[in-house]
Amino acid sequence: MRYSEGHKEETRTKVLQAASRAIRLRGPEGISVAEIMKEAGLTHGGFYAHFPSKDALVVAAVEAAFEDSRKRYVRAGEGLSPAEHLSRFVDFYVSQVHRDVPERGCPVTTLSIDLPRQGGAARAAYDAGVKRLILRIAGHLTVGAPEDREALAGSMLAEMAGAVLLARAVADPVLSDRLLADCRRSVKARMGLPESPRISSPEQD
Repeated sequence: MRYSEGHKEETRTKVLQAASRAIRLRGPEGISVAEIMKEAGLTHGGFYAHFPSKDALVVAAVEAAFEDSRKRYVRAGEGLSPAEHLSRFVDFYVSQVHRDVPERGCPVTTLSIDLPRQGGAARAAYDAGVKRLILRIAGHLTVGAPEDREALAGSMLAEMAGAVLLARAVADPVLSDRLLADCRRSVKARMGLPESPRISSPEQD
């Protein structure tokens, strides 16, 4: 049976969505083609109609994970000022939800340990995603000289991602929650951010 181009694209999207979630949850080495196809509700044999290799899937999954995060970032700031938008982003990023649901979170907090062991194409995709995220954050900063904001954004992202990673690693739930709360307060104070309007987390949309 011949399928339309639209059907092929829909199928590829299903595979990418499954791979994007799995790679954030288990890392590139913790997934298999058969597993991803099963999660996507497809047969193993159809994989090579969409990707030439697992390595190619990993690259595309990294890109898809960053794109998923970008869409949530944009959606969370609708109708807000730049400072309010960034404040809401901090509230989500350094949150219990982000800590507890890594498969739907930022790839910076899930792939940083695994990517150094991957090939050049996957690392380039990761680097590009990190750089775009830093530039998005810098575009919403109002503190510091304009020429310094990219460096400030990089520092801010490193602090937030580190807090999430540490909060996931510790066994004591009280300590984990406190690490997140302390980081939120620290980042907002350092970047002059207001309290953000309270809404449901974009990860729950």
